Amino acid sequence: MTAHDARLHAFRSDLADARLKGEVVADRFVAGRPARISAPVADVRKAPRPDAGVNTQLLFGDDVLVFEVAEGWAWIQAERDGYVGYVADTMLGGREHAPTHAVMVPRTFLYPGPDLRFPIAGQLSMGATVTVTGAAETRGTAYAILPSGETIIAGHLRPIGDVAADYVAVAETFLGTPYLWGGASGFGIDCSGLVQLAMRMAGRNVLRDSDMQAASIGEPLEPGPDYAGLRRGDLVFWKGHVAVMTDSDTMIHANGHTMLVSREGLKDAIARIGYLYGGPTGFRRP
Repeated sequence: MTAHDARLHAFRSDLADARLKGEVVADRFVAGRPARISAPVADVRKAPRPDAGVNTQLLFGDDVLVFEVAEGWAWIQAERDGYVGYVADTMLGGREHAPTHAVMVPRTFLYPGPDLRFPIAGQLSMGATVTVTGAAETRGTAYAILPSGETIIAGHLRPIGDVAADYVAVAETFLGTPYLWGGASGFGIDCSGLVQLAMRMAGRNVLRDSDMQAASIGEPLEPGPDYAGLRRGDLVFWKGHVAVMTDSDTMIHANGHTMLVSREGLKDAIARIGYLYGGPTGFRRP
């Protein structure tokens, strides 16, 4: 990371965040307009084009600052982790209702009313935040009612601030989830997205990309001979990759080898990954 990493600071030659005035050079400085992600998952792209690469994703209810809207694209910065990029402007809404609950399971459905037999109206990922305005019960199943009138299974939500005790246990609920470059949701996720979302559900906001995480999460760790000093929750980094130790020998990671979130023995992974990308570049204990 640099002092003004463009992934974490909104600046271009023609336009920049007003908070950066005096620190960067730009033709014009503007204050970000508050908005909120209104789509289940919003791809955050490198450039304002549908064929531009996806750097990360934001979830329903995530707050953002909008610096520019032009030709169907909004240049935004996520308030939770500071990530900057472009999203389709149709994925933005206002902040009329303060979120009260977060989705606590990898994926869940929205229904047009309090009945699981209704055709679904949408779906949300773990980490999405919603405003619960009421409750209903049908045939013994409890539903939370949203401002739109849509409902969600009440047992799939937790109140904002009610966090998981073990981020590794959260990560383990994603086993079998498809790997997706830039993915940060229960529908598809990458290695650093898994770390970030699992830690978020345990009440800890961390940066998005693996190089950022390798420089900022917890403390550097010397694993010792034969990696015997590692324990559950420790992070193992390679260039462009991160995995979470589930015990002293095994790790969980979203990976392009299986194209899934999967378990793998640490030593097996080191041997496999080393063939193409070299050995681990570091270890950290959150």
